[in-house]
Amino acid sequence: IGESSASVSLAQLIQTADLTQVNASEEDKIKAVMIQSCLQYDPINYMKKLPESYTCFHCGQPGPHIRNCPTVGDRNFEPVPRIKESTGIPRSFLTEVEDPSTKGAMVTQTGTCAIPVINAEAYGKGKKEKPPFLPEEPSSCSSDDPVPEELLCPICKEIMTDAAVIPCCGNSYCDECIRTALLESEARTCLTCHQTDVSPDALVANRFLRQ
Repeated sequence: IGESSASVSLAQLIQTADLTQVNASEEDKIKAVMIQSCLQYDPINYMKKLPESYTCFHCGQPGPHIRNCPTVGDRNFEPVPRIKESTGIPRSFLTEVEDPSTKGAMVTQTGTCAIPVINAEAYGKGKKEKPPFLPEEPSSCSSDDPVPEELLCPICKEIMTDAAVIPCCGNSYCDECIRTALLESEARTCLTCHQTDVSPDALVANRFLRQ
C-alpha cells in the first residue's frame, strides 16, 4: 500500500505486509505489528474442523460440537446411549449379538454388534457373592496332622520361632528358648551336648528352618 493523504485504519494496517510505506501514526503501526505477531498463535489455527458427518455424542444429532450442544446441562434430557467400536479386537475374540442394547455390545467394522467372548462368559456366569456373616468353611488341612520333629524346639516342644543354631553341636532351638537357657545357666551350658561357656551371642539364625 503506497502513501496517501488519508490515514489508514488499524484494521487495514493489520492486513498490510510492509508498514513502512503506510500513512499512519507510529502508535497504530506498533499496535498492528503486535497484532500481526500474534495471529499465527490464534487458537482458530489449531482447532480441528468437524467432518460433515459429525454427530453429537450427547444428543445424537448432526451439528455443533458436544461442547456447544444446547442439551448439555439439561437435567430433563436423557443422553443417547453411545455404542463403542470394536477397534483393535480380533474377530475371533468377539461374539455377535442381535440386540445393540446388550450389555458390553460394540459395533464392528461390518456394522454388526458383538461383545468380547470373555465378557459373554462372565455375563453368563454372573457375579457370585457370599452372604455376610456366613460361617467359615473348615480348612482342608486338619489340625491333627503331626508336625515334623525337625520343626519342634527341644526346649518348649512347640514349632520353632525364629529358629537359631547353637554352634557347639549344631542343634536348632527357638531363639528365645536357647538364649534364655544359656543366660540362666551359670556355666552357659548347652542343653544337648552339655558344653560349657557357650555365649548367646554365638547363636546363628537358621534361615532354612525360618523359611
